[in-house]
Amino acid sequence: MGRCHESHDRVLVQPVRDSSSSSEEKEIQLVLSQTDILIIISVQNHDSVTWILQNTQRIPTVVCFHCSPVLQNKLGGLQVSTSNANIIDKLLLSRQGNKTESLEVLRTVYEAWDRCNSDDIRFSLLLLINSYVRQVPILKNLRAKGISTLYCMIKNCGPQILDCLLDPNCRKALVCLNKCAPTDQVCSYRCIASYESPKFEAFSLCVLQKHNCLGLDAEILMKPDVQPLSSFRGSLLSHEVAEDLFVGWLGKLESSWRVVAGQNPAYDQFPCQYQLFYRGKAKGSFWYEPVFQVQTLDGQVLWRRRRYRVKRGAIPGTFIFSVLDNGVVSKEFWRIVDVTDDLSWGLFYYSGAARAAGQSYTGAVLVTPDGTWPSKDESQRVNSALEKCGIKDWELYMVDNSCCTNAPLGIPEGSRLHLSLQLSGSKFVSSYE
Repeated sequence: MGRCHESHDRVLVQPVRDSSSSSEEKEIQLVLSQTDILIIISVQNHDSVTWILQNTQRIPTVVCFHCSPVLQNKLGGLQVSTSNANIIDKLLLSRQGNKTESLEVLRTVYEAWDRCNSDDIRFSLLLLINSYVRQVPILKNLRAKGISTLYCMIKNCGPQILDCLLDPNCRKALVCLNKCAPTDQVCSYRCIASYESPKFEAFSLCVLQKHNCLGLDAEILMKPDVQPLSSFRGSLLSHEVAEDLFVGWLGKLESSWRVVAGQNPAYDQFPCQYQLFYRGKAKGSFWYEPVFQVQTLDGQVLWRRRRYRVKRGAIPGTFIFSVLDNGVVSKEFWRIVDVTDDLSWGLFYYSGAARAAGQSYTGAVLVTPDGTWPSKDESQRVNSALEKCGIKDWELYMVDNSCCTNAPLGIPEGSRLHLSLQLSGSKFVSSYE
């Protein structure tokens, strides 16, 4: 899981020498003559390579993944050699002259593609279109903002900028983020989780959240339209029971749930993910605190914790989450997709946006009480739940739960847990049963 399946000699076009294939070949040639971007995947066969070389010379942008070294990348008509097996290293060493921008695009495309999930593959394709065909609105945050950004930062956030530059961790975070494409959430969040500090939070809060100096924006993605669980144990799902399903095993165990696997490569792949859901002291308040381990870019292993305010959505099983994460507000729309009657596993789907950072995202987490994969008997139901989210099992990233000692768990004193579901021995029972 979490890795693409490698294929063998996947031939995109291969000439066949009979009269029926001749017309088909001409149709393909006609399509290729009108093509702006060609993606070639896993082509190694000599005849196929030769045919492609003969029939794609006029296509201005060609990108190859896992192909014969004879096939070359072209970016807007500029050929880039990929003869070195370590393509990313080669690109990084080859930045010079007017190739810099195209090489940055190709580096970003390769990194996103290699993460092997549908969101990043879509991003790779849209980035190529945005760079070499026409502007794509969803990628508007990739475009430079000019001198107005610098003026806004200096005018409104001078002290925060100076404090950040004088703080080693904050400075590392800025240097790290400067290497990430603005819409590359994986790269950005690795930097943030590795080097977060009070100085960096103050910097982000001023520059991004309060003054939006970069002029960024993003909306919560509403597609796919994932429907929540409608009933539980034979009764229509209520808001109270839906909250209890989130609270899960907390009270019997130290956490509500532990994440087994997740779909979002930026947020769902951290080791040792614990979920803490609980009701607050105030009437109607509900909170979510994820606790997770981070292996920082400089080799440390640290625990991180966030605190989300949770409000009920219009339909039971839907929720609105909000959090201030390192100075930037994120809002998320969560859905309980499925939970088994015995709470042996659950699947939660979310879509969110950090507007001031210009980033929209989606994800899903498969959870169990102890962080182990559900039993084989549940495979069909798990796959059905994933299908409702438009997710294939190969898109999931397995969470490493092998070394999770000394996790900083616990919830505030006076917090409340279940309302309708009560613990009875090792099982949950409903108060109305």
